[in-house]
Amino acid sequence: MSSPTWDELAELALKRIAASGAEYGDIRIQDSITEHIEGEDRRIASINDVRDIGFGVRVLYHGAWGFAASSILSLEEVPRVADLATEIAKGSASVALEKVRLAPEPVHHDRVVTLCRIDPFRVPLKNKTDLLLNVMETLHRREGVARSRASLWARRDRKLFVSTEGSRLEFDLLAAQGDCTATALHEGRFVSRSFSTPHLRKGYELIEEADLLRAASRVADQAVEKVKAPVVNAGLFDLVLDPEHLSLTIHESCGHPSELDRALGYEANYAGTSFLTTEKLGTFRYGSPHVNLVADNTEPETLAATGYDDDGVVCQQWDIVRNGIFVGYCTNREVAPKIGATRSRGSNRADGWGSVPIVRIANIGLEPGSATVDQLIADVKRGIYIEGHGSYSIDQRRYNFQFGGDAFWLIENGKRTHMVRDVIYHGITPEFWNSCDGVADRSARRRYGFITCGKGQPGQSGWMTHAASTARFRQVQVIRGEGHS
Repeated sequence: MSSPTWDELAELALKRIAASGAEYGDIRIQDSITEHIEGEDRRIASINDVRDIGFGVRVLYHGAWGFAASSILSLEEVPRVADLATEIAKGSASVALEKVRLAPEPVHHDRVVTLCRIDPFRVPLKNKTDLLLNVMETLHRREGVARSRASLWARRDRKLFVSTEGSRLEFDLLAAQGDCTATALHEGRFVSRSFSTPHLRKGYELIEEADLLRAASRVADQAVEKVKAPVVNAGLFDLVLDPEHLSLTIHESCGHPSELDRALGYEANYAGTSFLTTEKLGTFRYGSPHVNLVADNTEPETLAATGYDDDGVVCQQWDIVRNGIFVGYCTNREVAPKIGATRSRGSNRADGWGSVPIVRIANIGLEPGSATVDQLIADVKRGIYIEGHGSYSIDQRRYNFQFGGDAFWLIENGKRTHMVRDVIYHGITPEFWNSCDGVADRSARRRYGFITCGKGQPGQSGWMTHAASTARFRQVQVIRGEGHS
């Protein structure tokens, strides 16, 4: 006997939900494969190939949610799980103090496929391991490099979403990434310098275009320079921040505060709230007029550009901050009506078939300005140029923060001079973004993504991309943070 098709399973679940009297229901069936190859110190340390398949059913009954999931795709299991989700929804409805009201959304029938030139899962494993071995060998050629690391990652998600409203959406989504790190030793001190491609919805061409071997040579040189660099002197500095570094700053101090469920207190007992409370919408000065933050879940190759979210809402573009004023949230169909919105922004995503979709950060990016990077640096008398990700800390309201980085250069009288180390800057989110007085033009724009954005109970890992051009911030407090870089 042949296995049931996904459409047959979905139809069975929705018939069961409709018979219960629920006002809404949906099913997500997902088959994911992930490959992660890691190398350490001239050897392949691990090769992980993981397949994860299953389905999740959501039911909205009398204004309350129920959710259940299973890894067994069968004609017997699907109705059992649908009945369980309905039972949970009925139990929730009996104690709910407030009824969920979903923002309307048109019915959609579509298929979304990631365009790629080279399927990473068809590239021979030997080609990948040889590349990583050559990258690590290149790192160790530089005298002073004591440790090396390199990795390749790829994932494919095949998914079907069907709802009782009539939407049917198919997905074949792909993403890839690669990186390398050199750790240098000098006088008993270790420091690291890394290169990472962005996580993007592309094929193996992303790795080929990145030229990891060439990047490895530069990373090794800079690791050795960094380990011998002087420590920073604490004080006020103008900061010029590169796009990779800004991606983390944007993520933590712009992305999370803009999640409407956080602003409404939904995450207060776990991941925190937001200083961008609803009365600030449309009036609060978040940053200087140079600061324009746009959520764009439609830009090709970015992680949140999935065509539709897990509510079946089409992906969109909208403003978060315009000319420094806070004007928009990331929302789903449940929370959008709470601020009078007539439609969700399409930011409801789950990290797999066994997770409940929740509001996630969109692809929020800092819009380019008109200066060149050289012009931004030329107008700095005493500053620091920062590249890459480092340590960070931010409070539960996303208000007080500190960030490190991966590499730091002193700027003196308009010129980038020598490397320094152990740089940490701290501040208050709106004060920091109000100190921005220049953003580089579109030629400097780069995109960097995250696949480990933690949120929810049980915890989930969200995916999103943050694009930016290099930007300048005036008179930011810098402290010495030993062990952070």
